[in-house]
Amino acid sequence: MHTMRANHRQDLHWYLRTLEEVVIGALGEFGVQSTRINGLTGVWVGERKLCAIGVKVSRWVTMHGFALNVRTDLADFRHIVPCGIRGRQVGSLHELVPDVQVPHVRDAVLVHFARQFGVEAWRLPSPGPEDADLQSLFRAS
Repeated sequence: MHTMRANHRQDLHWYLRTLEEVVIGALGEFGVQSTRINGLTGVWVGERKLCAIGVKVSRWVTMHGFALNVRTDLADFRHIVPCGIRGRQVGSLHELVPDVQVPHVRDAVLVHFARQFGVEAWRLPSPGPEDADLQSLFRAS
C-alpha cells in the first residue's frame, strides 16, 4: 500500500511510469536492459514481459502493485493470454540471469523504489526462511 496524497503527484500515469522505472532500474543492477513499450503497461525485455503492473487506487492510496517474474515457472503461461496481450510472451529474470535469487532482486527493487519515490528504507529481521537475511519496510522521508 502506498499513499500518493502527501508527497507525490496525484497522477496515475505518473505513478505507473514511476513503478516501471523502479523495475527497469532494479533489472539494470543484474545487467538486464529492459524498457517499457508505449501503450503496454509493464516492463519488457525484447518481446517478453517480465513485470506486470496492476493497481487499485482509492482516495489516492494505492493497493496491489506489480509482479516481477524472478524465478517463475512459465509453463502455465502457455495456456493463457497474459494481461490480454496477444502475440507477446511472458519472461522470467532467471532466463537471463540463471543464478539470480529473489532476496537480491527484492533488495534491488527496494533501493530503486526508495530512489524513485523519495522514501527511506529501513530493515527488520525477517521471520521467513527464504528471506532470512533482511526484510525491508518503507517510511516517508
